Amino acid sequence: MKILSKAKFLLLALAIISVSCSETKIEEKESVDYVNPYMGNISHLLVPTFPTIHLPNSLLRVCPERRDFTGDLINGLPLVVTSHRGSSAFNLSPFQGEEKDIKPVISYSYDQEKLTPYSYSVYLDEQDTEVRYALSHQAALYELDFTQDGPAYLILNSRNGSMKWDGEAVSGYQSLDNNTRVYLYLKTELTPESISVLKENSLVKETIANGRNACVVLEFENGTKNLILRYGISFISEDQAKNNYIREVRDQDLKSLWAEGRRIWNEALDKLEIQGGTDNERSVFYTSLYRTYERPVCISEDGNYYSAFDGTVHSDKGTPFYTDDWIWDSYRAHHPLNILIDPKKEEDILHSFVEMATQMENNWWPTFPEITGDSRRMNSNHGVASVIDAYSKGLKGFDLEKAYLACKGAIMEKTLAPWSGMPAGKLDQFYRDHGYIPALKVGKIEDIPEVHSFEKRQPVAVTLGTSYDEWCLSQIAIELGETDDYNYFMKSSFNYRNLFNSETGFFHPKDNDGKFVEPFDYKFSGGMGAREYYGENNAWVYRWDVQHNVADLISLMGGKENFIENLDAMFSEPLGRSKYAFYAKLPDHTGNVGQFSMANEPSLHIPYLYNYAGQPWKTQKRIRKLINEWFRNDLMGVPGDEDGGGMSAFVVFSAMGFYPVTPGMPVYNIGSPIFEKSTIHLDNGKDFVITAKNVSYENKYIQSATLNGKLIDKPWFNHSDMSEGGELILEMGSKANKTWGSLVNDAPPSLKVE
Repeated sequence: MKILSKAKFLLLALAIISVSCSETKIEEKESVDYVNPYMGNISHLLVPTFPTIHLPNSLLRVCPERRDFTGDLINGLPLVVTSHRGSSAFNLSPFQGEEKDIKPVISYSYDQEKLTPYSYSVYLDEQDTEVRYALSHQAALYELDFTQDGPAYLILNSRNGSMKWDGEAVSGYQSLDNNTRVYLYLKTELTPESISVLKENSLVKETIANGRNACVVLEFENGTKNLILRYGISFISEDQAKNNYIREVRDQDLKSLWAEGRRIWNEALDKLEIQGGTDNERSVFYTSLYRTYERPVCISEDGNYYSAFDGTVHSDKGTPFYTDDWIWDSYRAHHPLNILIDPKKEEDILHSFVEMATQMENNWWPTFPEITGDSRRMNSNHGVASVIDAYSKGLKGFDLEKAYLACKGAIMEKTLAPWSGMPAGKLDQFYRDHGYIPALKVGKIEDIPEVHSFEKRQPVAVTLGTSYDEWCLSQIAIELGETDDYNYFMKSSFNYRNLFNSETGFFHPKDNDGKFVEPFDYKFSGGMGAREYYGENNAWVYRWDVQHNVADLISLMGGKENFIENLDAMFSEPLGRSKYAFYAKLPDHTGNVGQFSMANEPSLHIPYLYNYAGQPWKTQKRIRKLINEWFRNDLMGVPGDEDGGGMSAFVVFSAMGFYPVTPGMPVYNIGSPIFEKSTIHLDNGKDFVITAKNVSYENKYIQSATLNGKLIDKPWFNHSDMSEGGELILEMGSKANKTWGSLVNDAPPSLKVE
């Protein structure tokens, strides 16, 4: 036998390895595989994200019911979540054991949880039960594997409503707020051996349960090892829930639903295609994009929908009806993102808002439309921004005149007091007469009935926010030829000036005598959440809340140098107290870099403001730093209260390299892209591509740029530059090009000083 030399042996081994590797099929990740629903599931301070299983913008959403990711127990198995806060309507509790241990909702010790946007599985370890789950838009399927001896039970609970067994299936409802109900129809493949209801912790041989923790208990024979159940959900009726079950899951199995859910998610996520970046950066990007599909939700069911805005079932007349949209958050980036990747959906959403307004008593544009109606939360009425933003970017599939009347009514007829749906009163008349919301004098007791006892007046936040809203109204008015309205609202859009303190460079509350409130601390005055003067954030954040007229803000601050100096100071100014003391006073003002709060939406546009003052390189630096620090592919990877897409849309835009600072102006500010190439597959079949040459972690600074083949020096571009497809090419480097975009004429557009 001939012995191979060491060199020949090594070459032969390498050849075998090479052939082996070439024959091994490496499966590439698809977009949905990058989604990590657990990102942000542990909150830095307030509400975490929830690992929600749902199809894009669909009525049916579920998530494991626990306080946050660290919760040691899950409370039953969810059947539907009625808001993004993780609160379930109905609970399903599979159980094996002694009858005396049956409760309305079983809390389970669990392990081996696996969750994707379209699937769920978990092992209930003390019960020795395997759970697998798949869902469609309005119906879903559970598959349960039991291992213990003895009968298997299913406990079906409505926390406040009714449940019944009709001989074939369980149906019922749960009452929500504002006379709204969610209905259930659920059918098991196996016929139960007996039916009971739970009364005072005992099983009673009845088939109907009503009231608090209304429970129907299905008992299956000894030896039951596998149980499949399918159910439908509706906001219209039990019959409609049954129809949804029949249409979507009756003839489906777990694997077919998983496959279809995966296809639907990839189709939605693939509207934005990225190349380059690390796996973690891709996960942050696609997880953020997934979050933007959590809300609003389409509640049309076979062409009809229940509206909590008038308590009536309506025909949608061929246009899907959407609700559950917290517009105070979502107008900033979430709605503008919809315009780019799904303009038809955005038109349908705005049409839905028009319908809501007409269904409500006063025809006022909604502010926080939820499943249960408009909760009128937060301050200002920023839904008007979404109207003009869509219209200015070419979306015409909604009635602009009806939208204008409803928006105008919400600002002129409804009170501007935060968290209130009351008609305008003395506070509002003062604003009309004097151009600002007055702060209470120190020591004075609130006597305005429309002011919320906890949320207070928020006079600076409301004055600044309403100035912007009135600018938005002026832009709609001129489109409709309403010249008098245009002139009135354009003048009012400068009302922010009335609270600017030229000696300090801050927006400072005034009392009803026109005097600045003194003494004053721009970090801490205003009580809990600074609500007596601002809103959730302090004066350092609201210092920049003039999105529609940054040029004038620069002028008020004494020019570009002072403006830049003030911006820089925000990112370096210390908290001024211990973290404990700071966050005890300002719990929403987290994700801090100095006084900047990455965790609260009024801050989202601030890093881009350097573009307006001749130093876009600082925008590039800030954006990259903030994204890298605060948005990560881990359990604490979201800095604050992510309200179902508003903050995540900021990440999606910024990672691609641009951002809509002023919704209502069809303009985008350029930042610093993370990926080598980002492609937006537009609804018209064309693509807009952002190419970042030589981009890397270090190479975050723009050296030069071309837009659709032409050299540009300005750090912004128009919506029209991308709406028909095209390419933005950015040459990136590790050191700032401080001259690019630095000239006065390079600044993004805003209103001129009047």
